[in-house]
Amino acid sequence: MPIRVLPAEVAAKIAAGEVVERPASVVKELIENSIDAGATEIKLEVQGGGKRLIRVADNGCGIPAEEVELAFARHATSKISGVDDLGRIRTLGFRGEALASIAAVAQVTVLTRSPQETMGTFIRLADSRITHREGRGAPAGTIVTVENLFATIPARLKFLRTDTTERQHIDALVTRYALAYPDRRFALTHNKRLTFQTTGSGILHDVLIKVYGLDVARQMIEISSLPAGQDESETEGIVVQGYIGTPSLHRSRADQITFFVNGRWVQSRILTHALRQAYHTLLPVGRSPLAVLNVKLDPASVDVNVHPAKSEVKFHQPNVVFRAVQKVARRTLIDQSPIPRIEGQAAGQDEAWQRRQALRGAGATQLAIEAQRTAPVEGIEGQAGLLSTPPRRLPPLRVLGQVAQTYIIAEGPEGLYLLDQHAAHERVLYEQISAQRVAAQVHSQTLLEPLTLELPPELVTVMETHQGLLAELGFQVEPFGGQTFLLRAVPVFLTRSQIDLRQAMLNVLEEALSGQQPLARAKEEQIIAGVCKQAAIKAGQTLSGTEMRELVRQLEATTMPRTCPHGRPTMIHLSRMQLEREFGRR
Repeated sequence: MPIRVLPAEVAAKIAAGEVVERPASVVKELIENSIDAGATEIKLEVQGGGKRLIRVADNGCGIPAEEVELAFARHATSKISGVDDLGRIRTLGFRGEALASIAAVAQVTVLTRSPQETMGTFIRLADSRITHREGRGAPAGTIVTVENLFATIPARLKFLRTDTTERQHIDALVTRYALAYPDRRFALTHNKRLTFQTTGSGILHDVLIKVYGLDVARQMIEISSLPAGQDESETEGIVVQGYIGTPSLHRSRADQITFFVNGRWVQSRILTHALRQAYHTLLPVGRSPLAVLNVKLDPASVDVNVHPAKSEVKFHQPNVVFRAVQKVARRTLIDQSPIPRIEGQAAGQDEAWQRRQALRGAGATQLAIEAQRTAPVEGIEGQAGLLSTPPRRLPPLRVLGQVAQTYIIAEGPEGLYLLDQHAAHERVLYEQISAQRVAAQVHSQTLLEPLTLELPPELVTVMETHQGLLAELGFQVEPFGGQTFLLRAVPVFLTRSQIDLRQAMLNVLEEALSGQQPLARAKEEQIIAGVCKQAAIKAGQTLSGTEMRELVRQLEATTMPRTCPHGRPTMIHLSRMQLEREFGRR
């Protein structure tokens, strides 16, 4: 084919693909414009996960009437004027691509008025062309409405996820900007229902409560660099401010670490690694801290012009930034971390359960396993009670002992076996619960006092979407207004473990959101696997000989005993031949 210049319409849609990836991309660009315009109140309305409608209204400076059409021209911006300005970016937007890209892939209307004007300006665009313009009465500020995103590009539209998934991306984006700018009032409405709102008080802790709930916010420590001359990071011109979680507050998802650089939400491996280093030896293996930090430094020391989405940055002196974050966070953890408290769970504890909770070590675990001995163990393909004598899928094992309170040592006819007690118990619980769910025999225990769950917006969506499945698993949850839910009952098998029921429920929802079970065939299986992970025996628990033998017996009766529901192996095998070779007998 001969070389030719692409038509302007095609070039615009190609360029728009770099900026507008999904509905959340539109929300991001419009929020950043509102913040740059000095808005103190930003209202967002979303329908159909953002595919059908996105509306962002603010009370910022507005757009003068003579510049409204120019605002939708590619590379038109009021943020910079020359090449030198690229070295000191102080605004969130600067590339002049956002509005032009949005107009290329959706139907857009704008109603705006600057405070100096008495009449507002209304324009409508389709395929980047202005189809209507008129003067209208309007308050000072701007209202941008984006409808039918990617309707003219079916190839892009089909790659969008479900409305629920797209809504979760929007929720995560809005909450992060609310955390970055606590002095702005944010209000988010999904399908005409208010789901998130901040006060704009300027107090970050108030926003933490709105996003994570009061219980989590209480466990977060304020972090701030010391005054100039008292801290190395300050002498380097770097200020670190925000909140970090205590070592007892940790999550399974790494995306709960939120960083802002000069008020811009970024994803940075350097900053994330620096924070993880600050928590060195303070967190369990595989867990991540929860943090909301704003790193302030000279704009000339950071390059934000790395990608059209502006989510990645490069630092002129990355090692200096790393040391600043790591040092301030580590010092704060050492100086201010409280001693972890064991809080009693009065809710839902009958006398028998209280006696079980009072037990320590092997006794409590023994009760947890013995209580399940009468339940049939089988695969999710079978029906409860049909496999009275299941076929043997493992060699006969003789338990010898326990290593590091985590691994069970067993001898078989083919050599030595090491079993991960947590992974093995997860597999046992998974097949038991799956079979009980098929037979509608999952039993619940009602809590004497309901537990209050304050969820961030993305977990609210997970809860609402899978509330029916959670009910089938024995969870009785009901809305209590806004982002608050009441946990009134839990599966009986959860009450047999010494776990925090509130935290267990949050962990289940987080795993369902992040999809950490790649081998699960459906979201239902992911949630069941998440529940089993919370209820299973943990690493570090001492087991008696009877408990270890009972756990091995139950694992032998499962249909897939070699892996846990998350795909990890439950055991490793050291053959007799390997042993003889290591000892020089072969």
